[in-house]
Amino acid sequence: MTGNVGGNVAGEAYQLSLQNFKNSKTEIKMVKKILKIIGYTLGILAALALVFFIYINLPVSPSKEKAKIGVTFSLRYARDIGLDWRETYIAMLDDLKIRHIRIPVYWDLVEKERGIYDFSDIDWQLEEARKRDAKIILVIGQKVPRWPECFIPEWIGDDDAVRKDRLLEFEKTVVNRYKDGHPEIARWQIENEPFLRFGICPPADADLLDSEIALVKNLDSSRPVIITDSGELSLWIKAAKRADIFGTTMYREVYNANLGHWRYPIGPNFFKAKQFLIKMLANQKNTIVVELQGEPWVEGWTVHAPVERQLASMNENILKDNVEFAKKTGIGEIYIWGVEWWYWMKTTQNNQALWETAKEINKQATI
Repeated sequence: MTGNVGGNVAGEAYQLSLQNFKNSKTEIKMVKKILKIIGYTLGILAALALVFFIYINLPVSPSKEKAKIGVTFSLRYARDIGLDWRETYIAMLDDLKIRHIRIPVYWDLVEKERGIYDFSDIDWQLEEARKRDAKIILVIGQKVPRWPECFIPEWIGDDDAVRKDRLLEFEKTVVNRYKDGHPEIARWQIENEPFLRFGICPPADADLLDSEIALVKNLDSSRPVIITDSGELSLWIKAAKRADIFGTTMYREVYNANLGHWRYPIGPNFFKAKQFLIKMLANQKNTIVVELQGEPWVEGWTVHAPVERQLASMNENILKDNVEFAKKTGIGEIYIWGVEWWYWMKTTQNNQALWETAKEINKQATI
């Protein structure tokens, strides 16, 4: 009996061991199969990424089409770098002959105290533009061009509900003031790159942005609304689907505290691909370059850097190259960033090269 029991136990152990071996082989085969699928998938993705990288860097022939050229003008920045901002603005209009201008409305400057508004500086800029038949993109919101990006009045405090409510009231006041009798205002831009985490700002808030857009459209249905996003760091879809006109930024050299100076390894086809993307996924066919790099990107405040470092980052040749790059993307309306700095170089550094180059670029543009 003992022998039979021992034999049975040994047999069962053998069968169990055999079954475990078979299971292990099956599991190994399954793991190999999964790894094979993962390998194929990664290989396909890597191949697609390589094809895309090659495509976006393929040479693009110079554009024969003329582009509409404009600039962003910030009275705040002109003043901060020591310029007479009104003199700079008039020089831009009368010497450069710029006729397309993006002007930010700084909430903290217009409404320094709750419910008390001072639009005198905006009124003056619009009046001078109107005299010369210039067309304006008026930028409203809490986040508008120039550092630190968001310009929320101090009296708002830390209450988010108060901030949102007063922001909408501010925008209502601006639109109601300028919607009639101001043919120079061609478009509204609501916020500046609202989905980009950049600057000293509250977190992105899609619901608030949607409320802002609805408010402006309800108050003024005669003008299109521009929504903007980063050219390099976004897929554009969230902004483009909300916009009548989508505006992209376009920067070729940037500075990062960890990486230093570097250039984006992308060509004009990168922007063509993204135009196709938003056409397909956001039904957006209207794209403009709302901010083309035209001044240095250096560590710290631009004009505090050595002039040689500034000119290494941006000079007349780089400016011309950037404009040609933008035109090769097929986008026919381009707003250049940096007109205040060009005037600073001209008047304080006796370097007129950028100013004169910008003048020539504008002469060759469409009106």
